[in-house]
Amino acid sequence: MKVLHLLDSVNRGGAETQVLDICRNAARFRLEVTLVAAGGGALENDFRDSGVEYIRLDRRLPIDIYLCSQIRKIIRERGIDIVHGYQAVEGLHLFVATRGLRNVKRVLSFQGFVPGRKNRLTAKLVAPLMHANISVSRSLMTYLREQLGIKNFDNFHVVYNGADEARLRPSGGSIRNELNLPADALLAGMVANFTSDPTKDQLTICRAMPRVIARFPQFHFVFAGRVADGAEDKMAECLDVCIASGITDHVHFLGARPDVPDILEELDLFVFSSRQEGFPVAVSEAMLAGVPLILSDIEPLREAIVCDGNLGEMFPVGDSDELSRKIAALLGDESRCLELADDARKYARENFSIDAHLRALNQLYSELLTQK
Repeated sequence: MKVLHLLDSVNRGGAETQVLDICRNAARFRLEVTLVAAGGGALENDFRDSGVEYIRLDRRLPIDIYLCSQIRKIIRERGIDIVHGYQAVEGLHLFVATRGLRNVKRVLSFQGFVPGRKNRLTAKLVAPLMHANISVSRSLMTYLREQLGIKNFDNFHVVYNGADEARLRPSGGSIRNELNLPADALLAGMVANFTSDPTKDQLTICRAMPRVIARFPQFHFVFAGRVADGAEDKMAECLDVCIASGITDHVHFLGARPDVPDILEELDLFVFSSRQEGFPVAVSEAMLAGVPLILSDIEPLREAIVCDGNLGEMFPVGDSDELSRKIAALLGDESRCLELADDARKYARENFSIDAHLRALNQLYSELLTQK
């Protein structure tokens, strides 16, 4: 089966990381992937080395007809069966590129929050033009219905994001050594970019830190993730809270990091504070890395860790008091941490691994190709 994946850029983000894992493992599932990038980014070399054909193009206009013609040529020359995008703008270009190519099926993934009125309108218009739309969680459907106004979900399918355990193997680096932390330091962290949209909520964590540090003076917290354009004020507000509380020696802003597996390896807790999500790859990665979880109590994250029993702890959105209590409780209960980490890893391997993702994706692709 020949599949073309289109990305608008190859920066370090959830969708890009997900596609990189797909590319590295596609051959095991008999998928012949061509990755087309309409812009560059930090992961460009990773995609070139991923084992699939990587083609770099450039989008110069919001709707770039020349880009569409280039994609169409690639589809014809390589006999592509499926085209798959991850943003509304990608879906729109794929629709134009495949007009009249009746045997080529179009797929668009909805990863979560769609920023900007124009993007939401485009997503609403593009979804019916796809042969299949993917929602990365069941609860994301509510957002798509209420915020985007999508009414017909007949061509929607739930396929959970999945992470590659091979990519999560530590390389031997040590964030503890880099930060000169004492041997008895307790370390928690969040892996997520600072974003301009109202999704990631690092500020609530910063507000919770003084109470945790007062009880555990050896406690430290790391934020790993770049500051996206427009998110500078959110980052500054976090810094202001830390400075005002006198905890800057305990809270570390690492910026974008290529060594996330090494960081996860040394965490005692993984905290993910958010107000709105689809299904973040970072949570799958933490589960597969065997790190105990504390997550915001929003439906997509609840969907990830509430199954036969809770696979982690949850706190109300924006409630720094409850978050501090949850962190302190787990830091003081090593056996509970080990139990949560072990159960979450087992569940993630079955449901949120790259193999689980590719099995579901392959099944969907195969079903589409049987449709006339």
